[in-house]
Amino acid sequence: MMGTEPVTHHGGCHCGAVRFEVDAPRDLRVQSCNCSICAMTGYLHLLVPAAGFRLLTDPVALVEYRFNTGTARHLFCSRCGIKSFYVPRSHPDGYSVNARCLDHGTVTSLAVEEFDGRHWEANVGGLPRFETP
Repeated sequence: MMGTEPVTHHGGCHCGAVRFEVDAPRDLRVQSCNCSICAMTGYLHLLVPAAGFRLLTDPVALVEYRFNTGTARHLFCSRCGIKSFYVPRSHPDGYSVNARCLDHGTVTSLAVEEFDGRHWEANVGGLPRFETP
């Protein structure tokens, strides 16, 4: 049976100062982007609506970085520097969670799709709106 029913996944940064939970299926479809920041960090995007994401720790543990248009809110742990989630330019009403930062045990499968973020404007329409919980 496919894991299409939503579950609550937990995750966070390397040091544990940032923790979150996200509602998404057990079988995840994520995007691997080749834009400058994602290619350097190996980020795997799990797109979720804001209602499906909950920050469990004090937001003071996060630092923000914006570049280019300034729309995306890149959020990093102030202690270990890991970006486990952020508010993407493509989905300002939701979050992109780094699937690599999810705790083990609730993900059954991970389907990785390539996304040409180097040519973002030409390709953004091809992104899924949200992973439907």
